[in-house]
Amino acid sequence: MSSLQLGVSGIALVPQSTGYALLIGLGVAFCGVILVALQIQKAYLSEDSGTSEMFMVANRSVGTGLTASAVFSSWMWINETVFAAAMCYRFGIAVPLWWATGLCFQIALMAALGVLAKIRVPYAHTSLEIIRMRYGKIGHVVFIILNITNNVFGCASMILTGSQLVYGISGIHFAAATVLIPLGVVLYTAVGGLKATFLTDYLHTAIALLLIIYFTLEVLTNEAVGGLGGLYDKVMANASANFIEGNFEGSVLTFKSKQAIIWALILKFGNLALVVMDTAFWQKSFATEVNATVPGYNLAALAIFGVPWGLGTVFGLTARALHNTPIWPTYPSPLTQAQVNAGLVMPYTVKALIGAPGIAAFFVLLFMALTSTVSSSMIAVSSILSFDVYKTYLNPRASDKTLVHVSHLTVIFHGVFITGVALALNYGGANMTWIGYFRPILSCPGIIPLALTLLWDRQTCLAAILSPILGFFTGLAIWLGTSKALYGEISMASTGMGLPALYGATASFFSPALYSVLLSSYKPSVFDWAVFLRIELAEETQLARSSGALPASDATSAADEDDEKATQPHTEKAVAGPDISILAPNPEHSPTVQKNNAAIFASPSPPSSSLSLTHPTHPFPPATLRKLHWWHRVAWAWFGVIVLVTFVAWPLPLYRDYIFTRSFFAGWVGVAIAWQFFAFAAVVVYPVYDGWSEIAKGARGVWGAVKGWVGSRG
Repeated sequence: MSSLQLGVSGIALVPQSTGYALLIGLGVAFCGVILVALQIQKAYLSEDSGTSEMFMVANRSVGTGLTASAVFSSWMWINETVFAAAMCYRFGIAVPLWWATGLCFQIALMAALGVLAKIRVPYAHTSLEIIRMRYGKIGHVVFIILNITNNVFGCASMILTGSQLVYGISGIHFAAATVLIPLGVVLYTAVGGLKATFLTDYLHTAIALLLIIYFTLEVLTNEAVGGLGGLYDKVMANASANFIEGNFEGSVLTFKSKQAIIWALILKFGNLALVVMDTAFWQKSFATEVNATVPGYNLAALAIFGVPWGLGTVFGLTARALHNTPIWPTYPSPLTQAQVNAGLVMPYTVKALIGAPGIAAFFVLLFMALTSTVSSSMIAVSSILSFDVYKTYLNPRASDKTLVHVSHLTVIFHGVFITGVALALNYGGANMTWIGYFRPILSCPGIIPLALTLLWDRQTCLAAILSPILGFFTGLAIWLGTSKALYGEISMASTGMGLPALYGATASFFSPALYSVLLSSYKPSVFDWAVFLRIELAEETQLARSSGALPASDATSAADEDDEKATQPHTEKAVAGPDISILAPNPEHSPTVQKNNAAIFASPSPPSSSLSLTHPTHPFPPATLRKLHWWHRVAWAWFGVIVLVTFVAWPLPLYRDYIFTRSFFAGWVGVAIAWQFFAFAAVVVYPVYDGWSEIAKGARGVWGAVKGWVGSRG
């Protein structure tokens, strides 16, 4: 038996047969539901996943409610549920709030970047497409590597964590769990594309939040806990047995925790990379309606706050209160550090207080958290491989049908590949704490150069290419050097400590900004934002050529021109200023983002001016551009508010010599639980209200079809 299996082994909480039935059954059920939903969309809502626009960016027609639900689901990783409880058990009550503050500001930042992308690159498909248009092939390849590495590393680590949990709970071999977890996701994602993930994200969100609220209330109201007051009294009574080194007076009920704040800062860097460097979050912003990006993303940012705060606090402290009592599953044996690191704090608490039905429900929650992560990862990597690799370098003249076919294949390929990576990590005995500390150093260097691609017209091609590479080696050197200086050696143990990881992550994140400014001062140039408009025009040209709407010679010459331009870095001097809102709209272009690009070429002979790659014009009318600029200002203002409140105004005054009193604790946890209900209203109830017309239209179509079928049978 491997050391990994020994590390997460414990009490089998459900039989293997139950575990297999839940994993397979849930995967099949979700696949069936999404296939039915896709047929309804195609038949009654005129949405066909057989086009690349629908497959990659959902025809850019997703509203506020569904956007909020999808972003929430994609960001509700297993960490926010299971590991928030484990880390609260380990470091105390400060961790869940720090975790919550480490989730929302990244989504608020993506709201600002997403709406800016709509202004400057209105018909982009992936963030890497923007990189290619500005920096050429070399920059494109560098950021492809950065994005795929970040995506694969994050997704594989989640599957790794889930397979270890499944093994620890049911005894299912982790190799079998690693294969079964992504299997159903591969099937429905390959068929449905991004809109399929939006729909399943909503189902994930609804089920997961219901279970989170159920678990929180069921545990608190259990007679062994005795409500908020009972929980506080039991934790205080066990204070001597729950001493935490580095906390004020060793208490789990103090916000002054040195280890918690170090860990929280590392988490913030890592999470920022997982959002900005993940093309899935960019694609979701591309897929939204004009007025849905900012409110949708910020609604999700507020909603996600309540998940780790409420759930992590209740379960982490309940485990501290009960882990040395006879009802605890491992009693009289203590809860080991390996079991805590494997995330077994929450399922053990569920088993102790709710029993076998609770473990079955926990299994469902685990499945929801895992598959929502995997589905968004698959679409993101599929889009990179099909659009940024295949279409760009292997088959530039690929038709829309071919591109969709390749997207399907790359979803399957990524599913197989990510399963292999997770298995390799499992058999290699990967430590999740070490992975969490290394990931920011690997993923953070590309964040600032990527953001500056949209924000700063003076970042040069050389700076964009070299600054993330130099940033990575800077962070790596500081991480290893600090490990050697503080602990006398460079080893898995020393590099897995908090301070070296924090110093390395800080350098990895901030140093590329310095490198970018310095390198951009060498042979400076000013980028013309209007160049980004060629992305949309080039795609129209390809669609027109593949559908026969353009003469072959015209289409070929236009495509050749685009291929040549797209592979060269663009550093032209801006002719009229960097703000593209001054560009006049082209009346031949679609005035709304809901319109499919292919529809622009429904006429047999589109005007040649609409295909000009030399003098591109913005597809949005002035009123839409003014609205987008307003949303852009709102997004940055809201981002600033979230950072100030969640980084400074709320947590820092609590970082003092203070142990929560009984009344303060009751209010603290009460607000956290209320936040869970707000999250349910924001990302479960509101999307139904927001999309009611489409739901009603689809329901009427299905009802009419059923009545017709019944009538024909009679």
